[in-house]
Amino acid sequence: MDFPLFARLTGRRCVVIGSGPVGRRKAHALLQAGAVVRVVSPMTPWSDVAGPVDWVHAEYQPGHLEEAELVFAAATPEVNARVVADGRAARVWVNSATDPETGDFVLPAVSTHGQIQVAVSTSGASPILARRIAGMIGELVDESWVTWVELLAEFRPEIRAGVPAPERRNDLLAELCDPKWLGMIESEGLEIAREQMRELVRQAAEG
Repeated sequence: MDFPLFARLTGRRCVVIGSGPVGRRKAHALLQAGAVVRVVSPMTPWSDVAGPVDWVHAEYQPGHLEEAELVFAAATPEVNARVVADGRAARVWVNSATDPETGDFVLPAVSTHGQIQVAVSTSGASPILARRIAGMIGELVDESWVTWVELLAEFRPEIRAGVPAPERRNDLLAELCDPKWLGMIESEGLEIAREQMRELVRQAAEG
């Protein structure tokens, strides 16, 4: 059984070996996550990727993993096997597109809605089924859920700063996660829910 994990990659160097469709998708996702992306490939650089890419126009060499924190091997099976071995020697985590079982981590199927990410893995049994399950769960997440999460993100810094007592802070956060807020957002709208949340936060800060 794999260990589920969400990684914060902003400002961290991630290396993609290979520039085919798989490598392109990996690079695009990494850029969206704020990573510093290096792509190693002898092919012509992409011209339409939304973000800066450090393109190394060369055949793969072990030195290309220097300073990497995550590596995505998306080249041929032979090259990917070398990348996995070199990454292990350098103590860098590698994902292999052609042989995921040999790498250090796999990527789940993901359904994204605002700040909500639904990630599903079948531990390698069926990536296709994982995508279908993620899609089915994602269909249950409508705009009200997205709004609820946005409100929680809005008030969280204020709660952390204004409610220093851990027990009181945890009680407040639990209260703001009660399903009644979803019903309020749906029936009374965003502004009513925001004002009600703000009053709870104020009371907790003063109490």
